[in-house]
Amino acid sequence: MSLPDSIYEIHSSLKQYDFPDTVDKVVILGSGLGGFEKYLSDSVSIAYSDITGFPRTTITGHAGTLNVGNIGDQKVLVFAGRFHHYEGHPIERTILPVQLASIFKANTLLVSNAAGGINYQFNVGDLMLIEDIMRIGFKYSPGGAASRFGYYNSQLIKQATKIAQNQKIYVRQGTYLYVKGPSYETKAEIRAFRTLGADAVGMSTAPELLEACRLGMQCMGISLITNMATGVSSKKLAHNEIKEVAANRTKDFITLMKELILKM
Repeated sequence: MSLPDSIYEIHSSLKQYDFPDTVDKVVILGSGLGGFEKYLSDSVSIAYSDITGFPRTTITGHAGTLNVGNIGDQKVLVFAGRFHHYEGHPIERTILPVQLASIFKANTLLVSNAAGGINYQFNVGDLMLIEDIMRIGFKYSPGGAASRFGYYNSQLIKQATKIAQNQKIYVRQGTYLYVKGPSYETKAEIRAFRTLGADAVGMSTAPELLEACRLGMQCMGISLITNMATGVSSKKLAHNEIKEVAANRTKDFITLMKELILKM
């Protein structure tokens, strides 16, 4: 699969910071879920702003650092923060971390996000393994690629569920619906999304997972349900609540991510 020349230039420039040529696993951390990078051993960290040609993060809860280090015997690259389409970035730029992961020859990509719960059975604080993706009015074909690809990861979901059970971490499984944002969804939209079969809604992740599939990478997404979507709860939605909810699940999230990295 072809990639923009700029991705190769970024990969080459990271050598001056003692980044390796290849890694085993790659993690992209979402809103409020930063901090995992602190658990890397023998790590190197660099701010996005210090990487030539790299976008900046502007959303609270996104540290904006690229980190590499070890989790056990696995060499891991961690993006602490992402770039959203609703910030003004074209879709092609939001998938830059995935393309960089491909050049690092990572065999697995793990993506996390903060999402709104649509399923009435879900609760704030739930961790949801993304078993399927839903898109509304979102065309995805980077560079005009005509190849057919999809998000098929049933085996990974089974493996991740077993790992979570062994660690006594309760996880849900569900369908993640991607919207462009930046405004939160209306009650009518949420009712429609639920009818269509969505369990959670968010403004990231789907483009990254689809790009990973296009590039032939093993991948999986994990959503932290930080709030119930409009109409599910009468409470007004606020971005600053995400960090508080994430903090309450930090231990479980870190444990799950470590085990996934070591055993997938």
